[in-house]
Amino acid sequence: MSFSRRNFMIATGVAAASASVLTACGSGGEGGSSKNDAPKVSGSKTTEIPVGTKADSTGPAAEVKGASKGGTIYSFQQFDMDHMDPAQIYVSTEAAITVPIMRGLTGYKLDEKGNATLVGDVATDAGTMKDGGKTWSFTIKDGIKWEDGSDLSMDDVRHTFERLYASFVTEGPRYVQDFLEGGDKYKGPFDGKSLDSIEIDGKTVTFRLKEARVDFNYTLAMRGYSLVPKAKDTKEKYDQRPFSCGPYKIENRNVGKQMTFVRNEHWDPKTDSIRNAYPDKYVFQMGYELVASTDRWIADKGDDQYAVPIFNEIAPERVAQVLTNADLKKRVLTAVDTATYYMPINMTRVKDKKVRQAINYAWPHQQIQTINGGPATTEIATTIFAPVTPGYTPFDLYDVKKHPGGQPEKAKALLKEAGALGYKLVIAYQQSDTQVKVAVAVKNALEEAGFKVVNKQVDKSTFYTQIGKIDNGFDLFGAGWSPDWPNGYSEFRPTWHGENIGDGRSNYAQLNDPSVNKAIDAAARIADVEEANKAWGEVDKMICELAAVVPDYHKIRNYIYGSKVGNVLWDNANSCVALCKLYAKK
Repeated sequence: MSFSRRNFMIATGVAAASASVLTACGSGGEGGSSKNDAPKVSGSKTTEIPVGTKADSTGPAAEVKGASKGGTIYSFQQFDMDHMDPAQIYVSTEAAITVPIMRGLTGYKLDEKGNATLVGDVATDAGTMKDGGKTWSFTIKDGIKWEDGSDLSMDDVRHTFERLYASFVTEGPRYVQDFLEGGDKYKGPFDGKSLDSIEIDGKTVTFRLKEARVDFNYTLAMRGYSLVPKAKDTKEKYDQRPFSCGPYKIENRNVGKQMTFVRNEHWDPKTDSIRNAYPDKYVFQMGYELVASTDRWIADKGDDQYAVPIFNEIAPERVAQVLTNADLKKRVLTAVDTATYYMPINMTRVKDKKVRQAINYAWPHQQIQTINGGPATTEIATTIFAPVTPGYTPFDLYDVKKHPGGQPEKAKALLKEAGALGYKLVIAYQQSDTQVKVAVAVKNALEEAGFKVVNKQVDKSTFYTQIGKIDNGFDLFGAGWSPDWPNGYSEFRPTWHGENIGDGRSNYAQLNDPSVNKAIDAAARIADVEEANKAWGEVDKMICELAAVVPDYHKIRNYIYGSKVGNVLWDNANSCVALCKLYAKK
């Protein structure tokens, strides 16, 4: 998932029928840390995300010790949401901010440490699998209502999945569309046609898949498969104002400036084992660069005492100040993320492998790490997989560990061999204070190696939409990914398989290599855990050998928050601050 999309991993191959999975976790497997010892990405433990029982899926959610009801929680964010229609949501910020208002068939229940269990959300349990995983059934709970008091209907459930095929859905995940029988020919429900592979019987929905997917219940936990009421579906306009069946609803939204959630009086906590609802209101304020938000959290005055981040981390310029101050560090949540941030290289524009290799050799990893705040915030990457991911296989094709500052002379020699000295590169970056500095460091390093570099700053709110276009005009782009649900398949299938090239898709490099495609398809069919992990590690290496990407860094998150926010918890399943576990202290 881009900007670390959704952050899950699995140790099993797609065909492995397992009751539990392995996922990368926060510091020490406990969701986050405020200890003096900074966590490391390499060597971090993994923890299980099991499939829960029907009892686990039954609400209400367990009470948070010491929590009080009422008050307002605030948040300072750099940018607004590009999408709010669940079918279009494929970025972590959008997924995280919509947990209080959107519900799916399945979801993740957290314990007091942030560790997750897959449970039924609006479904009574995490699903029933038949035919080895080719058929999945989910029964809907009683008492689920939309924000206007109307009941969640089975027509709504069917409509949610059929509308995924509509032409206006261009940005979201494509798994369900690809998995369902007949999906290759279906055009959506708006012409009155239904998809036969979605069957309704009473309060049970059954999905018939083209092939076995024992992880389909994990797939449905993605925010991209949250429910949409048929009667309120405004098609393209739904992106601006989604309808809620969660504990909160949108009171108002001023795009680019502010969004407010208030209580949804029709939400019944007895139907929800996942979400608590302590604050009366959430106010999300947009347009805050990292230094501005960090300084407000440091000052900790007025309403800012009730402010919590979603993805605005401690500004790199303030990392040392905050993490060496014992009082401030008491208000810091630190967690190892499963994301790897990297620079896909546009394979349709940069066709010479030696040129792509030269980019890798010239890359200023150490300078970028320093700009981002040093080793407390990132670990230099040499692979696409993060070290906390089952299947991770260490390799260092471009001697990054020996030369973290880059090898400009070796890069220049490769350009000479290719007859490409002075090769022009157009590089896209998000428009933020930190990325402006990164862009300068990269430009200087690549030009020292013999390239000519043009940096293009792209608006943060629409960045992934822009780089997701086929004809985007860029040679490299700042991006990031972590698997969408517990499976290595979702690390590589959406981002590196040739079948996933298209406007709004996530194969940003537009890599369509037959050997890589074949290896991804083969790895997805391996049932043995160890063999599957080994295969995904080989896929990683194949892509890096083609120099289709520059792995940049693995992420360590550091969030500072207000002194009157209670139970700031790292959500191990969604890899974000758990909004529905917070409360405002009295």
